[in-house]
Amino acid sequence: MKLMPEKQWIKKIVELEKASKKSSKKKVEKALVEAVKKNIPERKFGVLLSGGVDSCLIALLCQQAGANFVCYTVGMEYSPDIAWAKAFAKRFKMHIKVREFKTLDEVEKQFRKAKKALKHVDILSVGVGAVLLSAIELGKKDKVKDFFTGLGSEEIFAGYHHHEETDDPHAECWKRLKSCWKRDLRRDYAIANATKVNLLAPFLDENLIKEAMGISIKRKISKKEKKIILREIAQDLGLPKKYAWRSKKAAQYGSWFDKAMMKLARSKGYEFKQTYLDKL
Repeated sequence: MKLMPEKQWIKKIVELEKASKKSSKKKVEKALVEAVKKNIPERKFGVLLSGGVDSCLIALLCQQAGANFVCYTVGMEYSPDIAWAKAFAKRFKMHIKVREFKTLDEVEKQFRKAKKALKHVDILSVGVGAVLLSAIELGKKDKVKDFFTGLGSEEIFAGYHHHEETDDPHAECWKRLKSCWKRDLRRDYAIANATKVNLLAPFLDENLIKEAMGISIKRKISKKEKKIILREIAQDLGLPKKYAWRSKKAAQYGSWFDKAMMKLARSKGYEFKQTYLDKL
C-alpha cells in the first residue's frame, strides 16, 4: 500500500473543508453504504471486528451486499472486544476467527513485531499496531489480503474525548482529520506494508467525509453521547441497539493489549510503558 505524503493529505482535507456544505442524515447514510460497497473486493476479504459500532456496521453492510468475508478478532483472553465480537458474529451467523492471547510472552512478541514495522514508536502506535498486526496474521492464514477497518469514524463523527473537551467540536473534527495522517495513517500503512496486505477504510471516503462533515455538530455529540448520528444510522440499517450504542473502546483497550503492556513494563522494573518500549 502506498501512503500519500502528509502535505498532500492535509491539502485534500482542506479542500474538502472549503467545499463543505449542509448535508442530511439520509445523505450520510447513502454515502456510508456506497463507501462500503465500492471498497468490497472481488476476492474473499476480512473485516477487523471489535464489536463496536464501526466494525459491526461495516460487517453488516458487507453481509447485506452478499460479500464473501471473514471477521477477525484478537485480544487477551476474556477481553471485552472478543466477547462482543463473538456475540455479534453469532447473532448474524457470520464467519469469525478469533485469536486469544493467554500469556504476556505471546503478546510481547506482537509488540516486538509492531515496533519493528513502525517508523515512529510510541505507546499508542505499538499498542494499536500490535492489535492490527495480530488480526492481519490471523487473516493471512486464510490467504486473505484485504481488510476493512473503521479508521476515520472518530474524526468525522466526533468520537474522541477531545471533541467534548473543546469549545468547537466541529473545528476539532477537521483538525483531527488533518492530523490523522501523523497519528493513524502512517501507523496502519506501515503495518499493512510490513505484512503485504491492503487496508480498506470506508470512513475516509471523500464523499462520506463531505456528507458527514455537513451535519450539525449537535447531531453528533451531546453531554451523554458521541457519534450520535452514526449510531442512529446504524440502527436504521439493521444494527441492534446494544451494538450501535456500545461505548467506544479503542483497540488497545478493548483487546486488553494496553493492560498487557503495563504488566510487561512493571515485570521488567519499568515505571512507564514508553521506557519498556524503548528498551524492547
